Amino acid sequence: MLNFLGTVAGNVLSLPGILGLALGMTTRNVFLASVMGGAVGIFETLIFAKFQMANVDILELSVAVAIGVLAGVVGCAIRIKGTTV
Repeated sequence: MLNFLGTVAGNVLSLPGILGLALGMTTRNVFLASVMGGAVGIFETLIFAKFQMANVDILELSVAVAIGVLAGVVGCAIRIKGTTV
């Protein structure tokens, strides 16, 4: 359980969370923001696995993609809500 929580917290504070949020704030299209966030999650996992699929853990990859997608959508929502104020 602690391994899972550490993986989630690490991804929120790492590239998928921060860069996903920033990329999500660049567009008003929710689908595009979620795709960009998910791509950041995949890319970050591959970077830390040294671009070898044998080193990629499925749990880390799925959590990174999920966090990236959520961060992208939240960034897009911030952009949409900020323009209507």
